Amino acid sequence: MEELESAVADRILRRRQRRRRRGGLVGVVVAIAVATGAFGLTRHHASPPPEPTPPVPFRVIFPEGFTREQMAERVAKVAAIANSEGRGVVHLSAAGYLAASRNIVVPCVGKKRQSNLEGFLYPATYDFLAATTNRQLVHAQIKAFCAVWERLDLKYARTKNLTSYDVLRIASMIEREAAAPVERPLVSAVIYNRLHLRMPLGIDATLRYGLNIAPTQSILQSQLESSNPFNTRRFAGLPPTPIASPGLASIEAAAHPAKVNYIYYARKPGTNRQFFTASQAAFNQFLAANGYGAH
Repeated sequence: MEELESAVADRILRRRQRRRRRGGLVGVVVAIAVATGAFGLTRHHASPPPEPTPPVPFRVIFPEGFTREQMAERVAKVAAIANSEGRGVVHLSAAGYLAASRNIVVPCVGKKRQSNLEGFLYPATYDFLAATTNRQLVHAQIKAFCAVWERLDLKYARTKNLTSYDVLRIASMIEREAAAPVERPLVSAVIYNRLHLRMPLGIDATLRYGLNIAPTQSILQSQLESSNPFNTRRFAGLPPTPIASPGLASIEAAAHPAKVNYIYYARKPGTNRQFFTASQAAFNQFLAANGYGAH
C-alpha cells in the first residue's frame, strides 16, 4: 500500500514539475517574442526622417500698365509685408530692383544690353522666397516677356517699316490709353494711321510719363507746350521709350491694328469707352459737346 501511495505521489510530483517547466518555457517564448517584435512590435530598421516641408513662397503682383518705377514701389511694399511675417529677411528692395533692372540683355530682342528696361518687365504674378534676389526677379520677368514676344507675328508691322522696339512702344501706349479691351486694336490703328500721315500722336499718356504727371492731375498748358521728348503733341513720331509694361492683349494689338481709318479718339465722359472718328470736324464737334478744351 505504501509503495502504491509512493508511486502515486511520484507521479503527482512529476506532473507538477512538468507543468512548471512548461510554464517557464512559455515565459521564455513570450520574452523572446516581445524582444523580436512579434505581437505587433516592429523590428525593422528606423524609417528615414520625413523630407522638410518646402517654404511657403511670398507673392508680388505687377498689373499691366505699371512702369518700372511703380514696380519698384510695389516690390518695396510687398517686401515690407513679407518681412513682418517673420519668415526670414527678404532680399528684395526698391533700390535693388531699380539697380537690377538696368543694362540687361533681353535675349528675344538681341544680344545688345538694354540700358532702359521700360516695357520689357512683363506684368504678371511672381512667387518669391526670402532669399530671392532682385536680379532673379527681374530675370523671371524678362523670361516671361520673351515667352510672349517670341510667339508674336511682326510681319504686318514690318510692312509699315516698324521695328520690334517700335511695336513695344506702341503696345505701351495702347496699355495706358485703352480702358476697354475691345478698343485696343482701334487705338493701335489710330497710332499707325497718324504715323503714316506724319501727324503728331497727341497722346497725353506719353507726356504724363515724361513729366511724371499723375493720372488724377490735370495737364497744364505750360506742360502741353513742354519740350520734353515724350510730348507727342509737339513732336511727331513715337516716344523715345515705352511708357509702361504692356500685357499680352496690348502687345498683340500693337502688332495687329484694326483695319480702320480713324485718326482721332477721345474718352466719352463717365465711361471707359472712346469716341473714334476719321473726321476732324466730327472730332471737334464731339469735344465741344462734351466740354473738352482745344485738342
